[in-house]
Amino acid sequence: MPREAEPSLNEREFIHQALREQTRIDGRALDAFRELRLQFGDERGVVDVRLGKTRVIARISAEVVAPYPDRKFDGIFTITTEFSPMASPAFEVGRYTSDEIILSRILEKAIRRSSAIDTESLCIIAGLKCFFIRADVHIIDHDGGLVDASCIAVMTALQHFRRPDVSVEGENVTIYSLREREPVPLSMLHHPLCITFSYYDSGEIVLVDANRLEEQTREGEVIIAMNMHGEVCQISKFGGTPVDALVLLNCTNVALKKVQTITKFIQRQLEEDMRKRDVGGLMAELSAENER
Repeated sequence: MPREAEPSLNEREFIHQALREQTRIDGRALDAFRELRLQFGDERGVVDVRLGKTRVIARISAEVVAPYPDRKFDGIFTITTEFSPMASPAFEVGRYTSDEIILSRILEKAIRRSSAIDTESLCIIAGLKCFFIRADVHIIDHDGGLVDASCIAVMTALQHFRRPDVSVEGENVTIYSLREREPVPLSMLHHPLCITFSYYDSGEIVLVDANRLEEQTREGEVIIAMNMHGEVCQISKFGGTPVDALVLLNCTNVALKKVQTITKFIQRQLEEDMRKRDVGGLMAELSAENER
């Protein structure tokens, strides 16, 4: 079974000693994120997120299907993850690792179960037809912070995506192409993001956005998912290190500031992309065709 190279004892001791002196190997503060970059694809709903050297691509797709029998008035929303072998030597096609299982569960609880998307708005005809929204998360490069980067990628892609407009006459459904009607944005109820805290020295030292080397030497982690209004969607703890209640409370305060900062950054990037794409809308395109 392939494995990722683990840090030596000297590397572990060097990292821990540096952290005791409030220093990180890349020069960041203990509560600082790496540089976050967003790049949108030509197609709506495709987002390339880079958090330091970590790279995640999210793609949103939609199709019309029959709803679940026990959820006749709701659409369907799912999240799937795929770890590319080129992201890490520990990843293989068709073999699930603990990183992939944890990532899938965290995204499921933070985004889908917290009702980030209004699934009722995806219903077309109750019990017959609805939109099936699928978020595909592709891990391209792994240098730590997969949960945080993947959550940012999915939430940004959901806001960037536009589904086709539809009209209903009886049981007849008409799905309009992009040239016939402007596509419709998804109805979002809130925008949760994940912030990961890594613990060292029995919880005495806490880091935000650990890179891969720091992750390999930590004793435990806490992942907090919340939106910019301070509403906590989930708290997950991994590792055997106990977490003091006051330390956890301080982590939620730090997470709120980080979530608010990242949310504003995402909104600015979405607005900038919208300005680039806005060339007058569908009417301007049709007028140009008529003139030609």
